[in-house]
Amino acid sequence: MYKTIIDCDPGHDDIMALLTILAHEECFNVLGICTVAGNNTLEKVTRNVLQVEEYLGLNIPVYKGAVKPLVLDGVPQPAGHGESGMDGPILPQPEMKAQDLSAIDFYKEVLRKEDDLTIIALAPLTNLAILLNEYPEARSKIRQIVLMGGALNGGNINKYAEFNIWHDPHAAKIVFDSGIDIVMAPLEVCYAGGILIKETERFRNEKRVSKLVDDLFSFYLRYAIDRGWDKTAIFDLIPVLYLLNKDLFISKKGKVDIILEGEDTQGQTVFVEGEGNHTVLIDTDRKACMKIFFDAIDTLDLRYQ
Repeated sequence: MYKTIIDCDPGHDDIMALLTILAHEECFNVLGICTVAGNNTLEKVTRNVLQVEEYLGLNIPVYKGAVKPLVLDGVPQPAGHGESGMDGPILPQPEMKAQDLSAIDFYKEVLRKEDDLTIIALAPLTNLAILLNEYPEARSKIRQIVLMGGALNGGNINKYAEFNIWHDPHAAKIVFDSGIDIVMAPLEVCYAGGILIKETERFRNEKRVSKLVDDLFSFYLRYAIDRGWDKTAIFDLIPVLYLLNKDLFISKKGKVDIILEGEDTQGQTVFVEGEGNHTVLIDTDRKACMKIFFDAIDTLDLRYQ
């Protein structure tokens, strides 16, 4: 079982990743959810995850993290996720609140008592960089960081970079240079493991979790449909699927370096295969990935009726 903290900026795909984690209680012991500014402001992404928790009757503690990148100004991306950061579902303002303890202090509290921690990072890496700067002992207590981020052949925010790394490249460099074992799911493997638009029709029913997923896709698919694509990546789902079944993935070991600046290169991830403690996911079995996702939502539909 993975003893884990989820670091995220919900985000449609963050929620789909969370749902898949919830369906596998035998695999994940979720200690908490930490939010960070990324897809949208810290307040909005925190509200989004609290709304989903309240909708499902969950009680996973949520901790608010960094409000902006370490050095740069934060730039939310409403094109992919809307003005709320999670357009589509119509959910009431949550009565649940984030914890008073900050995300960074929560990490420290956990790591003073625990080791062998797996961090699932689905957002810019600002929280983790601050943690490593303030509490360097974390390096020996974190088993691995499995993250969605980076690109090998071309970016989605500038010519070479993926959004999560681009948003806070200085934080990413601290994390990648930390010596902690890192598994990186770049854009390419996310596209390879994506969902066909026609496959999303299976969620058009009145079951509680399927309806939430259908509402998420009602906005999330627009980006792909407007471009004439027949499928879309569920980016943040891929690290979770990797943890559930590593055999589905082709990977390479080596070292990832982060480019900090440049109009076309800010946030670029330069991978050199060979010696290093970074595992980069290269390809995957799309149908097998989607079966895990579909089965997860079916499981939750039975649980949350």
